[in-house]
Amino acid sequence: MISSDLYDYINVLDKAADAAWTREGAISNNIANGDTPGYKRQDVDFEGVLQRELSRFKYVSLDEKVSKLHMDHLNADVYTDAANYSYRLDRNNVDPEQEYAELASTQIKYNALIDSMNKEFARIKSVLQ
Repeated sequence: MISSDLYDYINVLDKAADAAWTREGAISNNIANGDTPGYKRQDVDFEGVLQRELSRFKYVSLDEKVSKLHMDHLNADVYTDAANYSYRLDRNNVDPEQEYAELASTQIKYNALIDSMNKEFARIKSVLQ
């Protein structure tokens, strides 16, 4: 994480990319345990964490909200999703088709976040030249 107001958006993008990477690992773990009796799927909710943090600041611009964010509060942890829910007899709640769709979506999101960070660095570089 870079500590300067110039890099506020890049720091948020970096946290989002880290969360997407963590989510990709959780989804891969779900797929690997798709046949494990009693296994409950896991997920990561960075968007919810970011939304809660941004909603703390009302009636200010997005730039001000991002500059006031505490980056150490933007940690999205792995959680067990629908722990009491199971539609299978072995009490496993992993739907492989949904997991593959979520994995593809997360990979696209991760690549878009990396691309956005590269564009932000390119903008900063062009200003410095």
